[in-house]
Amino acid sequence: MALAIFDLDNTLLHGDSDYLWGRFLVKRNLVDGPSYDAENDRFYQQYLAGTLDVRAYLRFALAPLTWYSPDELHAWRREFVDEWIRPLVLPQGRELVRDHAARGDTTLIVTATNRFITDPIADLFGVDELLATTPEWRDGAYTGEVTGPVTFGAGKVEALEQWLARQGETLAGSHFYSDSHNDLPLLERVDHPVAVDADDTLLRHADNRGWRTMSLR
Repeated sequence: MALAIFDLDNTLLHGDSDYLWGRFLVKRNLVDGPSYDAENDRFYQQYLAGTLDVRAYLRFALAPLTWYSPDELHAWRREFVDEWIRPLVLPQGRELVRDHAARGDTTLIVTATNRFITDPIADLFGVDELLATTPEWRDGAYTGEVTGPVTFGAGKVEALEQWLARQGETLAGSHFYSDSHNDLPLLERVDHPVAVDADDTLLRHADNRGWRTMSLR
């Protein structure tokens, strides 16, 4: 049984759910609009440039989870997924996941976007497993910290290796689909790396390495 691994944002989705959650919070007046928007934009530009301090970003992104009750947060998340994310689901992305599942592959989404946001999004694609940065939950509330690996850059490799060890699986025959040069550590590890609607840095790397390139848009 081979693994079919997928990045989420700008790969299976026509957009970035992490960035858009920040925009959603601003639109719903759940955060201080101008300052939060500016920080959200600043971190996103760092992500695109490959200069993101992921720990600093997580302190920023997870803080709103500590300001509201779980019931409020989950209600807003449902609204966010229904109104902001469903329209961005790429039909060809969903079909690609289904094709791998039909072959008997184990399907995984491995994303830097935290699990609070991505749990219901992964369900839209029907994958077998989601590996994502996990916000810490203690005494019935989010703490603003994380537990386990931060699934960004080389952290995706770390999280996947831990999962493989638990499952008794290997990367033999594995595919990984991603749009981002931030995912080069994992793309280098799989048997079949695929650049999907790739950024310029990843596209150059894929061309140099002879990797497959494709579009889901």
